[in-house]
Amino acid sequence: MPLQSQLFKDDPQLEAAAVSHPAHITPGARGPHVVKIQQALNEILGSSLVPDGIYGQGTAAAVLQYKRERNIVNWTYQTEADNIVGIMTMAALDADMLAREGPSDTASLRIPALLWRHSRPRRA
Repeated sequence: MPLQSQLFKDDPQLEAAAVSHPAHITPGARGPHVVKIQQALNEILGSSLVPDGIYGQGTAAAVLQYKRERNIVNWTYQTEADNIVGIMTMAALDADMLAREGPSDTASLRIPALLWRHSRPRRA
């Protein structure tokens, strides 16, 4: 499903990260897509990242905080959150930004929320 928030939609690198594992955004990345991630983290977490388009230590720490707070972990191969912006992180960031932008269609929030819910470990 394409990204829906005004901040993220139609950005080819973010759209790719939302659907493709090889397109994940990692520390060291640079560009306008990183600026958008930094802006989102500033708005959602209240971070004080400089939106400079450089995925440095500060951005990596904010991504890790965001993922820890939301328990975004791919339990098929991880045991804890990392600082990579991949499919699950893009879905969550997009849903958070869409909610902040005041979507006219709240049904569109359900799909990322379902993805996030299924990323949590099941209790025995």
